[in-house]
Amino acid sequence: MEPRQHKETINRKKRLIFLAISIAVLCFGLWFTTTNVYKFAKGYFSFKTHTVMSEEKERSEKAADETTKKEIPAKQVKQVEASYPNQPKTGDLMGELYIPKLNATLPIYHGTNEDELEKGVGHFAGSVLPGENDNSVLSGHRDTVFRKLGEVGEGDTLIVTTAAGSFEYKVNKVRIVDADDRTVIVPKPRATLTVSTCYPFEFIGSAPERYILVAHLISSKKV
Repeated sequence: MEPRQHKETINRKKRLIFLAISIAVLCFGLWFTTTNVYKFAKGYFSFKTHTVMSEEKERSEKAADETTKKEIPAKQVKQVEASYPNQPKTGDLMGELYIPKLNATLPIYHGTNEDELEKGVGHFAGSVLPGENDNSVLSGHRDTVFRKLGEVGEGDTLIVTTAAGSFEYKVNKVRIVDADDRTVIVPKPRATLTVSTCYPFEFIGSAPERYILVAHLISSKKV
C-alpha cells in the first residue's frame, strides 16, 4: 500500500472512531438529561401530591372536629371534673396505664423527654391530665412499653389510674400519621385519651410514622 493510501486509511479510521465517540457522548447526554428530568418531575409531583394529601387530611380533621362539636353540643358533653391534689412536675410518676387487651400495666411519667420515655409511658405536658376534659396525650417507645400496641384497636379499652381516680376510655379510632403530624395533640371537644408510638413497629432506625389510638372517656371513678 502506498504511503498516501495508508495515511488516508488511518485518517478514515480516526474519523470513524471520533464519530462513534461523539455519538456515544451524545446518547449519554440525552439519557442523563432525560433521567434527571424524570427524577425531577417525579419528585416534584410527589411533593405536590403529598402537600395536597396533607392539606386534605388537615381539612378532614377539622371537619371531623366540627361535626363532633355539632353532634355533641357543649351542654351535652359529660363534664369531667377530675381533681388532682397537686400538679405533677416533669419526671414525676403520675399514674398507670392498664391495657386489658394486652394484660399490661405501664407506669406513666409526666413529660415526654427521653428520661421519662426510658422509664415508661410519657404524658405530654402540653395536654390536660387524664380524666379531664379535652385531649390528654400519652406517648411511648415501640420497642419497650408499646411493642404490642399494634394489637390494640377500635373497641378496646384503656384504663388510666392517677391520684384523681380511675378513668376508662374506649378506642374509637386508629390512625397512622406522619411523624411531624401535629393534629395528634390538638384540643378535643370531649374528654379524650390519645396514645402514640412510632410506626412501623419493625422499622429499623427512626420510624417515619406514628401509630395513634384515639379513645373517648366512657366512665370514671374519682377519688
